[in-house]
Amino acid sequence: MKAHRVLWATLLISIAAVMVSGAAPAQTPNPADFVMTPIPTPAQPGAIPLYPGIAPGSKHTTQKEQWASLPHDEIVRNVTRPTLTPILPAKGRATGAAVIVVPGGGFMVLSMQNEGYDVAHWLAAHGIAAFVLKYRLNPTPASWTAFEAQARRMFMPRPPGVARPPLPSSTFALADAQQALRLVRSRAAQWGVDPARVGMVGFSAGAATVLNVALANAPDARPDFIATIYGPMGPVTVPHDAPPLFVAHAADDPLLPVRFGLIVDWQKAGAPYELHIYERGGHGFGMRHQGTTSDLWIEEFYLWMKDNGWLSSPQRSP
Repeated sequence: MKAHRVLWATLLISIAAVMVSGAAPAQTPNPADFVMTPIPTPAQPGAIPLYPGIAPGSKHTTQKEQWASLPHDEIVRNVTRPTLTPILPAKGRATGAAVIVVPGGGFMVLSMQNEGYDVAHWLAAHGIAAFVLKYRLNPTPASWTAFEAQARRMFMPRPPGVARPPLPSSTFALADAQQALRLVRSRAAQWGVDPARVGMVGFSAGAATVLNVALANAPDARPDFIATIYGPMGPVTVPHDAPPLFVAHAADDPLLPVRFGLIVDWQKAGAPYELHIYERGGHGFGMRHQGTTSDLWIEEFYLWMKDNGWLSSPQRSP
């Protein structure tokens, strides 16, 4: 298939960082790194449908799921059939802890490799059962050229005084993330998971989704702990029994600037939290190594889980 030089969100954000601040991003983007090549839908072995049949609310959707590859990622858009893919620890390595991994992409795409499978494989290698959530997205044009234009409108910098369109949201993403929690707990014995040690980690829009799950506080869909990686940091209304929160963010994030309302409100609610603000890293660093301290976020997330007792001694994997 023909490659498309589509300026996907990550490249647009890097450009925005330079144009807005005049400073170089954590890693100067190479245009060749963002050549997007449409690909056939991958096999996705082990992916489990979140719902029996058509997902609630998606009966009349017409968009078709589309995938593309970048040199350091694979993305998907126009998702209408959400799935959960288990990536489990090797025999004898399982701790009983589980983490649902929620990729980001502005509810336009999902960064399935950088913020999904790569995260899950790292966690599984460290004894944590990981589950990659492919959740429903807002529809985007079938044409890749039209999609590029839509991405530009959303992410390109604006002249002073010209407002950016509001960042998108998705009620389907919240519903799918809640359903993922229910599914993991319902099959906990099958997957060697302690249903009382099921957390979530989300990135950007995925972080917003994870945060919304915690704030919704549904009796049958409460995570035991959450991590938001370069997610929204504005003030929120925190439930009295909010789960422990881990936050990782870069001070030079041009899309979601550092704010402290989230932390202040978590603290007011008496809920535990840990905050990491890295000097450099930009937005969307995920599992990419840039030679900045933000590269260490996943090790620090792991140590936070360990320090809080969510990682027990190894047990026999299923």
